[in-house]
Amino acid sequence: MGWAVLTAVAALMPAAALRADLASSSPFLPAGVTGAAAGAGSAEPVELRGIMSLPEGTAYCIYDAAKKTSSWVGVNETGNEFVVKSADAANDSVMVTVQGRDIRLALKASKVVSAGAGNAGSPVPPGVAGNPLTNPVGINPTPGDEQRRLDAVAAEVRRRRQEREKATQGAANGASGQPAPPAPSAPNR
Repeated sequence: MGWAVLTAVAALMPAAALRADLASSSPFLPAGVTGAAAGAGSAEPVELRGIMSLPEGTAYCIYDAAKKTSSWVGVNETGNEFVVKSADAANDSVMVTVQGRDIRLALKASKVVSAGAGNAGSPVPPGVAGNPLTNPVGINPTPGDEQRRLDAVAAEVRRRRQEREKATQGAANGASGQPAPPAPSAPNR
């Protein structure tokens, strides 16, 4: 019986080594990052993910990494496994007590990548360069530039209203499935 156990353990050892090698050289990880380093994430059990001013005071979004949930809480608010003890608005950070220890959390930086300029899908009216509703306003525009921009916005609003009216009229005429009735004529006597 001892021989069978030894053989089984010896057979499993190369498999464990192969699995460790696979985890450290995953094709899904960025170059130069090992499997252990990629899975580590934040060393703290909670993260500060947002700060919001409310009429009642400031609320802080605390993310619980273990539960993969977040909660908006105020200073000294109980009911969670953590308590925000104090806040430093100048540095966007809070002092949190979690699992019996105090941790200073800085606001986690968001990672936003632009997908480029989108296409609104509606044609631009003649004489208007670009979509006036999405064109950026220049720094210190002249009164003439500002007036042209406002005129272009007004023209775009008129154009969209006309399109809506046409679509509404088309839907009203086509909804009954019959052509519109003829206009009434004067009776013959």
